[in-house]
Order: sequence, then structure tokens, then C-alpha cells
Amino acid sequence: MKITRELKRKIIQLAAFGYSNPYMGNFASGRIYDGPWKKFCNPGMNCYSCPAAGLACPIGAMQAGANSADYRFGFYATGIVLAIGIVLGRAVCGFLCPFGLVQELLHKIPSPKFHLPKWMTYVKYGILAFFVILLPGFVAGELGVRSPSFCKYICPVGTLQGGIPLLSANPDLRALIGGLFSLKMGILIATLIGCVLVSRCFCKVMCPLGAIYGMLNKVSLYRMEVNSARCISCGSCSRGCPMDVNPALNPNSAECIRCGRCVTDCPTEALSAGFKLRTIDTNTNTNTIDGETAM
Repeated sequence: MKITRELKRKIIQLAAFGYSNPYMGNFASGRIYDGPWKKFCNPGMNCYSCPAAGLACPIGAMQAGANSADYRFGFYATGIVLAIGIVLGRAVCGFLCPFGLVQELLHKIPSPKFHLPKWMTYVKYGILAFFVILLPGFVAGELGVRSPSFCKYICPVGTLQGGIPLLSANPDLRALIGGLFSLKMGILIATLIGCVLVSRCFCKVMCPLGAIYGMLNKVSLYRMEVNSARCISCGSCSRGCPMDVNPALNPNSAECIRCGRCVTDCPTEALSAGFKLRTIDTNTNTNTIDGETAM
């Protein structure tokens, strides 16, 4: 049986979910793994406080220095995120992000489906600037301690993977539930409903990590390219895109998660994705990859 591009991607997504959450047994005890692997960042969104998590959340790690009176910017975590982004761009979102897989499964639930207006995709950049960078860096609480604002006030991934499991397993924690958790539960419920109705709603609107990777799409080593000589402007690539991108016009859009659906849908094989750049020989109308002919 031939393994399709989409099936390969799903296998990679499942494997990424597994290596991100290897300690499933911790759900029963309500414990959080705090071993040496927690010093390393997960490429995608996966909460540090999830009992099953084996790695740190990159956005949480970027704000980790905020959890002290003498704020320290998370240069180590930021450097890791930028390095991953320069290599893969937003392919991380399409292949390696555990919450990306969750969103795709939610969207398969039968329901009316909608598309968001373009302006809403810019909200995540505001969240990145305000809740990940500005608030943790410049706003201190009553005791002079700054907090990781995105994780504390917004992150639905943390509520789903960390908050709910830990509260379920620890009765003492449930006694401490207040208005803030109610707010975050409201954000989580809205996010989950949004992901059922809109393809990858969290990725499009709220994810600060996706915003960072998206800004690196144009310079990342993993790229998408269009053979304009083969493109017939049929629109097949844009109709099937889960991120509402037109790959034929903007193959390296900040919204593109490199899932490859457009590559599969293109009837003339005008689109390609990978680490090797494809160039066009206008005389022979063939494609070459680093000097070699590509079929």
C-alpha cells in the first residue's frame, strides 16, 4: 500500500505527540515530571505543567525569568525557538506541535465550518508582543514579582493539559480555584469550539509560537516553491488549504504550516516543499534541485 503524504504527516504528528508526552502514568498521580529533560524546549506548544510532558513549553520557558523580582529575559529558550524556526519555519506547526494535532482532530467533528477574516490572523502578533514580551518584562505585581503573563492569563493549552489534570488529581488544589481559572476555562472552551468550527483556530488567532515561526517562514531552510511555468491558476491549492493561504501567490506566507496538502492537490505538480530549493529551467520547462533534474 502506498503511503500518502498526509498519512506520513499524521504518523509524524503522532510520534511527536508521543515524545512530547512520554509520562502518561503521571496523570493518575497528578505529578509533574521535573527531570533533566525539562531543561529542553519542545518545538511545539505543550504545557510544562502537563503531567505527561517530558519537555518544557517554549513560550513558558521564554517567560520563565519573569517569575522573579529581578526579571531575566529567556535568552536560552528564545535562541532555541529562533534556531528551530530558521531551520523549519512553521513546518513545526504542521508536523511537530501536539496541540496542532488536537486541533485537526477537533475540526473533524461534524459541524458547520467557517473561515476567519484576514485581520484576525494578526491578533497572535499582538499577543506575542504584549503578553509574552511586554507584560512579563515591564509589569510587576504587588510583591514586585513579574509573572509569565501568557501562561497565567490566556494559554488554553496549559489549561487543557496542565490545569484540568492537576485539579482532577489533587483535591487540595481544587479548593484554590478562583476567578482566574474560571476565565481561563472560558478561553479554553471558546478555543475548543473555535477549533471545531474553524480549521486550526488557535494557530490562526492566538498562538504566539506560531507567530514567531511564521515570521521566519520566508528565511527558513524548509521552504515551499511554485513552478510558475506549470501553474494553471486553478485554485486547487488555496481551496484545500487549512490555513486559508493561496500558495500559488504566496508560498512562504507566515500563515503556511507546510502541511503539504496543496502539494498533493495541485494537478500539475507546480508546488514543492522541502529543504532543497527547486528552480525553473525556462528553456526546458523542467525543475532542477541543486543542479539535479527533479521529476
